[in-house]
Amino acid sequence: MTGELLVRRVGGPCLLQDPGRPGHAAIGVGAAGAADRASYDLGNRLLGNAASAAALEVTLGGLEVEATATAWVCLTGAPVPVSVDGREEPTGAVLALRPGQRLRLGVPTSGLRSYLAVRGGLDVAPVLGSRSRDTLSGIGPAPVEPGARLPIGTAITGEMLVDAVPPQQYDGCPVLRVVRGPREDWAADADQLVSHTWRVSPATDRVGVRLEGGVLTPDATKGDLPSEGALRGAIQLPPGGAPVVFGPDHPVTGGYPVIGVVVSADTDRLAQLRPGETVRFRWV
Repeated sequence: MTGELLVRRVGGPCLLQDPGRPGHAAIGVGAAGAADRASYDLGNRLLGNAASAAALEVTLGGLEVEATATAWVCLTGAPVPVSVDGREEPTGAVLALRPGQRLRLGVPTSGLRSYLAVRGGLDVAPVLGSRSRDTLSGIGPAPVEPGARLPIGTAITGEMLVDAVPPQQYDGCPVLRVVRGPREDWAADADQLVSHTWRVSPATDRVGVRLEGGVLTPDATKGDLPSEGALRGAIQLPPGGAPVVFGPDHPVTGGYPVIGVVVSADTDRLAQLRPGETVRFRWV
């Protein structure tokens, strides 16, 4: 162990995440993993970490941590005000925390989830080969709370990068690419999905982005659908007509028809949508 991060304060949900635990769907365990995979990966690359090094996924900021030994850290994802012992620092840059220094995060100016990566990764006990928290099944490290001590590991494969990357920018109403799903004919008119502007529900979480502000009418002539395998980005159509887009902690099977699937590369942008924001889709 090369020191610890002492958690002094948290704001929104704060979870340990890594690439996840794929390959366990047969025993009912989903992959989970970082919601915004590109931002998570970027932090590890900037620090010279192994691609699987665990980081903190911080929702809507509010985190405060103290280093017990010199630690190198980096913030990516939703651009958040950062300070070290009251001194303002940029996101997207490698920062040094000396013993006793505290890093504080404000509320992001846009986006939902920020990633705090540490050189060497966070060395908590893995479950089924992953340090990710799966909020649906309750598998993985517990949500981070004040008083937690997070050991810093040695998952280092290269040198740190000294150049900062520009803060991420999020457009107001993103248009996400969607391929037609295997059950698109279970909607009376699947094109309603791409012709409507949807609003993100306050009930949105890592399991799924719930959409409101419109109704995608199910085909009343269809019967019951047996449960089928599910994946991140799948757009399910419940009987009420309000679509749900599966996130990283989705169930491994689902009984509602999948009318479309968000392209994998666009699920990172999906993960940064805040409740109340709008989103559109287009067929590809």
